[in-house]
Parts: sequence; C-alpha cells; structure tokens
Amino acid sequence: MGRIQSYGVMAAAAAGGVVACAPVNSVSQADFSPVYNGVETQPLGVGLVNIRVSMQGARDNKDVANYADCAVAQYAMLGGFGFARHVRTNVVIEGGIWRGDAVYTVSPTLPQGLRTIDAEVTVQNCATEAIPTV
Repeated sequence: MGRIQSYGVMAAAAAGGVVACAPVNSVSQADFSPVYNGVETQPLGVGLVNIRVSMQGARDNKDVANYADCAVAQYAMLGGFGFARHVRTNVVIEGGIWRGDAVYTVSPTLPQGLRTIDAEVTVQNCATEAIPTV
C-alpha cells in the first residue's frame, strides 16, 4: 500500500507559515522528466472543486501539488473564475505512480488565505514549466 502525505494549509500554519519537506524520492533537476497521466475534476458544490492528478517521475509532493494547481487554474478560467484558493492536497505513492487529491475554492475575486492562485498567471507559468493544465 502507498504512503499518504498531506500538504495543506493546516500544515503551513502549524509550521509558522513555512513548509519544508524532505524529498521522498530524490531526483536531480537534470534527471527530472515527469510523465503527467491526467486530471479528474469533480465540482463539490458552489465554489468548491476536487482535483485529482496522477503522474510518474515526481521529485516530491510539491511536483504533484504544482500539477494540481495548474489543473485548478485552468478549471477556474474555463468556469469564469479568476482565482482559486488551496484547501488541502493529499499525495499517495503506489508503484511509482504519484496521485494527488486536492480541494480548492474558486472565485471571481481574490480570496483570503495563505495559498491563493491567480488563474491567468498560473496557467501562463504552467505553460512555461511544461506542466499540463488539463
């Protein structure tokens, strides 16, 4: 069975707003060649969405979280929202496949919170980093 690791606002708050995680799978930048296996989106109600991502070759939880952030940014833009706020991300690693299960709020205006996402800027950054948004 895989390991479940949570990456969320509560962890950041508990650490005084700074999250530092040791890489679970040490992969150098030169050897980083991720395979993005896809995204599933599920609306959970007005302004709330669940994003599930799957990838191989992640260096750590942050790579999985970045993939989910890219997906929610595109989702927000397509839905007419300009912003998202990260609520939580759980990461499971099984057989070399990293799966992220993330929840976000989406809104037309900048929400309060520690991890806000400007959808347009994030989609542009994802394109620069070659992280798919859908």
